Amino acid sequence: MRGKLVAVIGDENTCTGFLLAGVGETNKGKSNFFVVDAETPKSAIEESFVKFMEDENVAVVVINQIVADEIRHLLDANDRQTPAVVEIPSKDKPYDPTNDSILQRAMKMFSADELR
Repeated sequence: MRGKLVAVIGDENTCTGFLLAGVGETNKGKSNFFVVDAETPKSAIEESFVKFMEDENVAVVVINQIVADEIRHLLDANDRQTPAVVEIPSKDKPYDPTNDSILQRAMKMFSADELR
């Protein structure tokens, strides 16, 4: 896992926070972040997600849950272990664990007694 990147797909505040934390990388015109706003077409979000998922240098894709909801079909169809996909809340919308497909898959692996 050494030398792998964290990719970020999210609103401006989320991307800025991760960039300030030092995860930003721009190399040969490619970057490991994609800023989404109200004007961003769904196709651009899908393209960015697929690009990060296919990039061998990316170990984790962090995505705002509100953005993930736009491309939920891609997240639900994803069966790859790496890169890991992590949904996080945005400033404008709190995290909803019932919408997180990765968490839902993980919960199915454990019995109710194990989760207490």
